[in-house]
Amino acid sequence: MKDFIDVFRSNAVREVSRAVLKHLNKVGLDKKIIILCIGTDRSTGDSLGPLVGYRLSRYHTLNSTVVGTLDQPVHAANLCETLERIHTEIPDNFIIAVDACLGTHGNIGYITIGKGPLKPGSGLKKDLPETGDIHITGIVNHGGFMDFMVLQNTRLSLVMKMSETIADGLQYALWKYHRRNERVLNPYPYIQ
Repeated sequence: MKDFIDVFRSNAVREVSRAVLKHLNKVGLDKKIIILCIGTDRSTGDSLGPLVGYRLSRYHTLNSTVVGTLDQPVHAANLCETLERIHTEIPDNFIIAVDACLGTHGNIGYITIGKGPLKPGSGLKKDLPETGDIHITGIVNHGGFMDFMVLQNTRLSLVMKMSETIADGLQYALWKYHRRNERVLNPYPYIQ
């Protein structure tokens, strides 16, 4: 079951955090969390992932690794190579995949969070590998006809609001996840 979160709700960051935390609470302490932000800075609609990565790279992501930023985006041309590098360098990983997507007119502005991988590039008929143990998508515009042009003509204000909401929600979820794990590892922090 997916969570659908309206980015314009006042508690959207908290809802993103709560939805992500449902999945993180099932992740073992032996796993390294990777936040894989997919997209390109050359298209307004497809820049959601790199913008999330950029914002998260400014935070202290609490022992998580952010892959895909404005400076070093992960897109169709380097996704396979990036996934291979991640699985080679960090074999025990839990990937949170973040990407923009197109949807129906009534769902524009919604963030979806669900278990399982996402299929990057499927809106543009690209054949790319699925990735992610969980996925976060932002519905940035409507799809169906001339999807490439629709992505190019997506409002930057919507993409920015979504990227801020996703990044802040992820950061809060990671903070809660690590705080819980610290209590598990050291239930009595004041006793030495």
